[in-house]
Amino acid sequence: MAKAIHFEAAEAGDAQAALAIMQRRYADAGPDRCDVIVALGGDGFMLQTLHKFLGSGKPIYGMNLGSVGFLMNEYREDSLPERLEAAEMAKIHPLRMRATNAEGVTEARAFNEVSLLRQTRQAAKIRILVDDKVRIGELICDGVLVSTPAGSTAYNLSAHGPILPIDADLLALTPISAFRPRRWRGALLSHRARVRFEILEAAKRPVSAVADDLEVRCVTAVDVAEDRSISTTMLFDAGHSLDERILAEQFVD
Repeated sequence: MAKAIHFEAAEAGDAQAALAIMQRRYADAGPDRCDVIVALGGDGFMLQTLHKFLGSGKPIYGMNLGSVGFLMNEYREDSLPERLEAAEMAKIHPLRMRATNAEGVTEARAFNEVSLLRQTRQAAKIRILVDDKVRIGELICDGVLVSTPAGSTAYNLSAHGPILPIDADLLALTPISAFRPRRWRGALLSHRARVRFEILEAAKRPVSAVADDLEVRCVTAVDVAEDRSISTTMLFDAGHSLDERILAEQFVD
């Protein structure tokens, strides 16, 4: 039985043009009556779509009309119902961020990573605790991040963090341009780990916290943990699963 489809598209012109084509070729059941969401855009738009439909129970299938498209499938107009029927599933859990600043506490979820970044020319000074135990008393750096397996090939990889298999019960803790401790390259943590970042000299060396695309500025402390209470399902073309993409990424030149 064919799946009822709802299309979501980025604002870019090529994505909007593709939306018009796909809606002419395939019926759009709307977000409430559909069985599957088809997102037209790039990786950034896929993250927006994951957040928008989090908790809906609707699987999401992306078609790449952006730059990298690591989280997306190839854009093709033909045989969409057949591709959806044969698609492989990847269930992912987001991170939950609790960022504290002078205005209070802001909570957000992140499917890729939670990153802390210096706001000024001065390096950040950050204390790192894992499960309430101090692991680094003072990290002097441009920033630090916690990445999910799904996000390990994004900012985490650019910061020389490890690539994680999608089914690994792990999180990557990765420094960004660390100055001290000079030789610390990060850590692999259990997905059950609770990470706390405390900003040292916060007034002099302000730091922002970013959960995917939500930024909180001038934070004093940030708590990060995986949220196992909620998940979302992504769909990938047969033979091109997220597992395979992550594995293949580790063997590129």
